[in-house]
Amino acid sequence: MRRFFIDPESWTDTEILLPEETARHLGMVLRMRAGDRFIALNGEGTGASCCLEEIGKKKGRARIENQWQEKESQLPVRLLQGIPKGDKFDLILQKTTELGVSEVVPVTTERVLGKIDPSKAAKRQKRWERIAQEAARQCCRPCIPKLQEPLSLKVALSQEMSPLRLMLWEEASLPIHEVLPDIAPESVAVLVGPEGGLSPEEARLCKEHNFVPVGFGPRILRTETAGMAVCAILQYVYGDLGPMGDVSPLDGKEQS
Repeated sequence: MRRFFIDPESWTDTEILLPEETARHLGMVLRMRAGDRFIALNGEGTGASCCLEEIGKKKGRARIENQWQEKESQLPVRLLQGIPKGDKFDLILQKTTELGVSEVVPVTTERVLGKIDPSKAAKRQKRWERIAQEAARQCCRPCIPKLQEPLSLKVALSQEMSPLRLMLWEEASLPIHEVLPDIAPESVAVLVGPEGGLSPEEARLCKEHNFVPVGFGPRILRTETAGMAVCAILQYVYGDLGPMGDVSPLDGKEQS
């Protein structure tokens, strides 16, 4: 069945009131009618099989037949992404959502090339939210990653609580695999700079906040590639992309 994200505020214990955009898509685009069924997701892990009761151009109503809770990856990954120029952030958001990132924080740094127009902030945020939602729907994720509004690097660092904190830095001497612990951490924060990278002062500040500088060996990846690569590595080692579930390929032992 087709899956759709619908805001939790539209749910009751027995039915879902379809917002205009969803009703229009179901009725006018997909030509669904009363009696047709679909799966609703609230973006926070709750899923429900639903039967359309009413459908119109601007609203609709569906009866909840069955409800359940879906699980996400066991590894929360928080991506702190230096804002790149153009529409690169759209791609980063889309692909890291597909790779299971739990939260994305756009970060402003000294060398950010992407210009931020305050007058367009709300419109840009809504576009990013739509991209994350559609990417989650397309890859059958039950949850939409949290999307923060842009923060300065200093503020983003001060808010970080993850026990494992990685900073992708072109001057790092340690390859990423050498700093990954055998036992999966409770969560991981990954910091990726913009096209110009992080300044020496910013790198020093990150180290003061317990971020470990790491790299990809002989290669320096673009800002739009680095976050995706780290998410894939972390999900393979600790999360739901690995071949052995709860077993880490680092040591072949069951993780507690």
